[in-house]
Amino acid sequence: MLQKSPQTEGPVEPDAAVPPDLAAILKTGAPRRRLWRYIGFAVIAVLLLGGGWAWHASRVASRAVTYTTAPVTRGDLTVTVGATGTLQPINQVDISSELSGTVATVDADFNDTVKQGQPLATLKTDNLTAAVDLAQATLEARQADVQTAQATVTQTAAVYARSEKLIAGGIDNQTTNDSAKADADRAAAALASAKANVTIAQSNLDIAKSNLGKAQILSPIDGVVLNRTVEPGQIVASSLQAPVLFTLAQDLSKMEAQVDIDEADMGKVAVGDTATFTVEAFPDRTFPATISQLRLSPVTVEGVVTYTAILTVDNTDLSLRPGMTATANIVVQQVKDTLLVPNAALRYTPPFAAARAAGGSPAASTNRNGLLGLLMPSRSRPDRTTTTPAAHALASDTHVLWVLRNGKPTRVVVTVGVSDGTNTVVSGGDLSENDQVITAAKTAS
Repeated sequence: MLQKSPQTEGPVEPDAAVPPDLAAILKTGAPRRRLWRYIGFAVIAVLLLGGGWAWHASRVASRAVTYTTAPVTRGDLTVTVGATGTLQPINQVDISSELSGTVATVDADFNDTVKQGQPLATLKTDNLTAAVDLAQATLEARQADVQTAQATVTQTAAVYARSEKLIAGGIDNQTTNDSAKADADRAAAALASAKANVTIAQSNLDIAKSNLGKAQILSPIDGVVLNRTVEPGQIVASSLQAPVLFTLAQDLSKMEAQVDIDEADMGKVAVGDTATFTVEAFPDRTFPATISQLRLSPVTVEGVVTYTAILTVDNTDLSLRPGMTATANIVVQQVKDTLLVPNAALRYTPPFAAARAAGGSPAASTNRNGLLGLLMPSRSRPDRTTTTPAAHALASDTHVLWVLRNGKPTRVVVTVGVSDGTNTVVSGGDLSENDQVITAAKTAS
């Protein structure tokens, strides 16, 4: 009869059923599986990062930089100062009437050429002629008074002379002699007064004749009538303010442009500087001029201070007219046979140079972008193509140009001169004519 084994009865204890070394192996198997799982994840992450880095690197490599360049030229450069103003005759005269009256005739019209002394207009002369006649009659009366006084002087002088003889002979008395002397003195004084009245009457006659002559308004110069503001029958009143009846220009073949120069440019211009100007009537024509005067008096308009310069203009063909607006360019400096670069080239700075100037690294900004840059940041390395910080402290008259050589921008330090707003004079540095300076850059996406 079989008997049950005592090992099969009841629950089986693990430690009793499994050998000790096998249990230890089973306990260490689970962590190792987790370790391999982590290793697998890490490998996958590295592959993903490597693929992303390769994609980013290929994208960066495909972003080609296109440079816009301009050649370095050799030529002349002219620096000018701009100014605007109006054209005016050199000698312009406003003619008025010294008398009040009614205009009888107008003898000159717009644009008429007149000579000195030529009548322009005439006032009615009725009252003026009467005044002359009255003054003439008064003068004649005063002259008659002189003759009367002269006769009285002769008579009284003779009486006084006889009285002197009688006094000497002891016949006449002193009282009679004194009376005769007084009469002679009064007669002499009356003669002097009569002569003075003649002078007064003569002056009044001269004034009346002058007024009669002024009734005819004459041209004081040889010139051209620019403006006329009087008509026949018009009443002219000159008691308060004499009205302007005619405006004459002496010689339109020579004119002047009165232009306003900004106070900031006054130190650049001088008397004798040449200039050119244009007017809207002839936009395709340039007129020469010369500065003949720089006025000291400032002109302030809305806080802007300017000074007036007088430009002498030759207008022999009479194409220019008074009042035209002149836009002038005054030549203040000229440089002959020099190297010229566009101003845009002086303003251009490559991106890597800008990053370097800001304290960054061009390598870090180019090769450490994206996810790889976050996980693997690079350390800034010194750029062997740059100089020390002290070398960047350029003089005030020096500048950095970027020249395209072998497809790469090359840094060139030059000395800059004057500029005309488009080009600038440069010298020094490793720069020659026809070098291609970079004015702009574009990165293809």
